Amino acid sequence: MNTPAPPPADPGLNGSTAVQRLGFTRDQVVQEFGYDSDVDDEFRFAVEDLCGAEMEDEDYTGGADAVLLWFRDGDGDLGDALVDMVGVLDDGGFVVLLTPKASAQEVDASDIDEAAVTSGLHPAGTFTASEHWRAHKLVAPKAPAKR
Repeated sequence: MNTPAPPPADPGLNGSTAVQRLGFTRDQVVQEFGYDSDVDDEFRFAVEDLCGAEMEDEDYTGGADAVLLWFRDGDGDLGDALVDMVGVLDDGGFVVLLTPKASAQEVDASDIDEAAVTSGLHPAGTFTASEHWRAHKLVAPKAPAKR
């Protein structure tokens, strides 16, 4: 009797797969905000492994190529938080907004869209970061080409 093979695992549940799909690359400076005991360490370590360095914390004053923002419903005003994130990004940088999935702290998708518009960012995809977190990639509009 042949036993059917198990279904393939969701590649989005593997921290390193999600990190690559989000566009992280070697030697990027990544600054992290909203860290707390509920964050997904596998995802965090995958970012650090791929980028080749530990993430900078909220006190870092240099420019960042990417920002991780762990944000839960009740953490304050998401629009204000994203405006602050834009201020630390270098040109061409992006924000990865991580929000809880299926919990009391889940952030409504319409709130994310509204906050992105308020901050001047544009959604560039939503990915499964882990079993409990969803990653929303937000990018700044590209500057028009100079003539």
